[in-house]
Amino acid sequence: MIYDFEYDAQGVDESARRRTVTASITRPGKIIAIHLSYASRADQRGRRPASPSYFFKPSSSVGVSGGTVERPAGTELLAFEGEIALIIDTAARNVSLEDAWAHVGGVTASNDLGLYDLRANDKGSNVRSKGGDGYTPLGPELIDARTVDPAALRVRAWVNGELRQDDTTAGLIFPLAQLVADLSQHFTLEPGDVILTGTPAGSSVIVPGDVVEIEVDAPDAAGSPSSGRLVTTVTQGEVPFDGDIGSLPAVDDLQRTEAWGSRQEAGLPAESPEPALSPELRTKLMEAPTAGLSAQLRKRGHHSCFIDGVTANIPGSKIVGTAKTLRFVPFREDLFKSHGGGYNAQKRTFDAVDEGEIIVIEARGDATTGTLGDILALRARARGAAGVVTDGGVRDFDAVAEIGLPVFSQGAHPSVLGRKHVPWDSDITISCGGATVQPGDIIVGDGDGVIVIPPALAEQVADDALAQEVEDAWIAEQVAAGHPVDGLFPLNAAWREKYEAATGSAPEGGTRS
Repeated sequence: MIYDFEYDAQGVDESARRRTVTASITRPGKIIAIHLSYASRADQRGRRPASPSYFFKPSSSVGVSGGTVERPAGTELLAFEGEIALIIDTAARNVSLEDAWAHVGGVTASNDLGLYDLRANDKGSNVRSKGGDGYTPLGPELIDARTVDPAALRVRAWVNGELRQDDTTAGLIFPLAQLVADLSQHFTLEPGDVILTGTPAGSSVIVPGDVVEIEVDAPDAAGSPSSGRLVTTVTQGEVPFDGDIGSLPAVDDLQRTEAWGSRQEAGLPAESPEPALSPELRTKLMEAPTAGLSAQLRKRGHHSCFIDGVTANIPGSKIVGTAKTLRFVPFREDLFKSHGGGYNAQKRTFDAVDEGEIIVIEARGDATTGTLGDILALRARARGAAGVVTDGGVRDFDAVAEIGLPVFSQGAHPSVLGRKHVPWDSDITISCGGATVQPGDIIVGDGDGVIVIPPALAEQVADDALAQEVEDAWIAEQVAAGHPVDGLFPLNAAWREKYEAATGSAPEGGTRS
């Protein structure tokens, strides 16, 4: 008996109708695919979503095992994606996480093929890049969902016999049942609907003549049920797209990198971008005091560069680094339930901070709750972070100081996450201590406080601040020798002439105010 999406199942043996996927699976009502779901794929892309996001594929994209898929004329980046497909068996609307899996009838293999040449044109909807005829082959057999643990499924992909993907649902960011429950909040999942649950790392470009095989199985379940090998052969199309009708295929190095999986696989040279904060500039900023740097910023019209109200946990600390931002929003029960637990934005930020970066946290100036503790401080220290700046409190204050991570905050507070804050988002523009901070801004902190320097101004500001330090040191010598400050601080024309004669310099930094 065939699992046919279009027939009346009344009177049909349930176990029999889950056995084989054939050409009759041609018109599921809906095909819903998730953008990113496996940790391995998210890490490869350099971004890990806080919640699942989806796109639709047309039912005309369904194909079967043993079929072909065409790479259109004039394109180069057709990529395979081995995935686990869920086949809805009973209607699901607003179902709970606990009940969601009961609405899945079958599990099978799928190949969520995509044409990166068209991806940019549809900006995330993937209508054309993922919607081509045959771009969703399914099968060849169904695994009874009632007989397997959704957390113990495996998906593998081979290209021309070479294993390219091998991962399990233990590596998912979002469990399979969560996808069913989440989608059912928005619309009814109907019998025969297909959910494509994402692909792990290893997806890459395929060319005409390649043979792709996908298999889903449950190796630890009784009988080790399997979907069998879903086989698709790539052919070359002959009909080009018509630019007078719609947008034409176009690729760049970003699309090549993401289609192949890496710049190296795409045959591109390794990137070597100029760092926003070079070692030489970092050295200058470590030497220049924040008081002098802020004076130079004020001369350039930047009067809101101060992160107010924060002091160092380690006396004498000096931090210099680029900002990696984290935003907390005010506590709300439902939002904390959806964003506070699990691998939330706070944990993701501390896991992703790079060497030399400073984590800057927006906590709305609320000192009555902690925004990090010793475990996260250990993680930041291990990652090479230059420090943390938060306009909230710090839990485990003494332990964090013992770890040696410089933290500028409003002080100690014993509360755990969830009292006043919900970790919401990272790598966005935030407000911290009254200052706007963008990712990549240069942060400098010392005993006088913490300031934010726009990267484009940092080199000049540092040079002028250091020049001003030399001038101020000479002025201090004159004051110590008994000269009055009038005309000396700041230098008038006569004293300026003496200074330049004594030092052989004519600094452009001006005088300190």
